[in-house]
Amino acid sequence: MRVWSASFDAIGVTNTVAVDRAEAFGAALRIGRDEVDALDRACSRFRDDSELAAVNRAAGADVPVGGLLLEVVEAALRVSAATHGLVDPTVGRALPALGYDRDFRLLPGSQPGALRVVPAAGWRRVHVDRRRFTIRVPRGSRLDLGAVAKAFSADRIAHRIRASTGANVLVGLGGDLAVAGSPAGGWPVGIAEDHRLPGAGPTVAIAGGGLATSGTTARRWCCEGRELHHIVDPATGLPAEEYWRTVTVAARSCVDANAASTAAIVMGAPACDWLESLGLAARLVQADGSVSTTARWPAEAR
Repeated sequence: MRVWSASFDAIGVTNTVAVDRAEAFGAALRIGRDEVDALDRACSRFRDDSELAAVNRAAGADVPVGGLLLEVVEAALRVSAATHGLVDPTVGRALPALGYDRDFRLLPGSQPGALRVVPAAGWRRVHVDRRRFTIRVPRGSRLDLGAVAKAFSADRIAHRIRASTGANVLVGLGGDLAVAGSPAGGWPVGIAEDHRLPGAGPTVAIAGGGLATSGTTARRWCCEGRELHHIVDPATGLPAEEYWRTVTVAARSCVDANAASTAAIVMGAPACDWLESLGLAARLVQADGSVSTTARWPAEAR
């Protein structure tokens, strides 16, 4: 299979666009870059000039927003409902309280100051008015769309490129992958515990939808002598217990895959049965390295 691809760093991760037609590559890369830039301007919690920052600053009031942020927040609320609050965008105050208060590349390995714990305000308290294009978050709370925004953008980019060029396309934003159209045999994808270390795990073929990996191994820092990671349990405001160190899920969309993989990390031991009950193919790696799989996840060579 002949593939034309390129990667670029933005929004704190490595982003990749791949197509199977040379004539589609230029347009595909432009769409990818433009969409990632738009996502950053709309949804970044690290930019003071983002639309999300304006919503958070005005907590308690209705704030006019653009269509992209509105759609991402609506997707985040759907994810919250589907995961019964295990993935909740109102954890926006939790990570800064734990010391994760800037782009991870700028975060020192050990953070000074006291460790604070701030549980999620609750996703049901977020109000989205599609008619007026406004969002209101509870007073004293903040939204963090990191668990959903990259997956939403991966789906959006893949479908835009497919519609614009007709090419088969794979888009990767960090550990979130979306496919629109597939060459014969599917797109080969290496499963890694850190998106910066491709090829470190098994390779699977994905023919459509999305694939997402959530994990606790890559984004870690220390605060008050305690080692922390970035996946927060909304109920406690603390990093989720590390029963699984990574979970990879295939689903109908990247948003669905990311929702399931993130929820599984927070859920812990029951996640295997939960994913199986949903018919989602998944690969779960425990802290000791032992691997469990669900549904139709392909068997691995031993």
